[in-house]
Amino acid sequence: MATRHQVRESIVGLLYASDIGNEGIDKFVDEIFEEKKIRNNQLEFAKDLYSGIKINLVEVDTVINEYLKEWNLSEIGNIERAILRLGTYELLHSDLDDAVVINEAIELAKKLCNDTSPKFINGVLDAIKKEKESKA
Repeated sequence: MATRHQVRESIVGLLYASDIGNEGIDKFVDEIFEEKKIRNNQLEFAKDLYSGIKINLVEVDTVINEYLKEWNLSEIGNIERAILRLGTYELLHSDLDDAVVINEAIELAKKLCNDTSPKFINGVLDAIKKEKESKA
């Protein structure tokens, strides 16, 4: 059975595929989750996470753009964009500890991106977390 980290990695893959123009990817979500052995509680977590990101994509992208100092979301790499979307959605819409969410995003960036990406992703998500805390 897949771990939550593996679920997040699969979500990043789905977001990436959708972002590069594979708009039909949503028809294969269940098959992809089955192939990755995402089952039971993890399957529910995966489906909720993926559909939540897709439903709230405009809000998530707007928040990310606020914290990309000299960049625009369209100018960063597709994998980095997918990881930021996942992390931002979880910061805004989940009950998970913010430190866990940010750490998961950093670990994904270490595995899937270049050497500078983890620091970049950490900076953006940490700024979003601090803003969220100041509003609470």
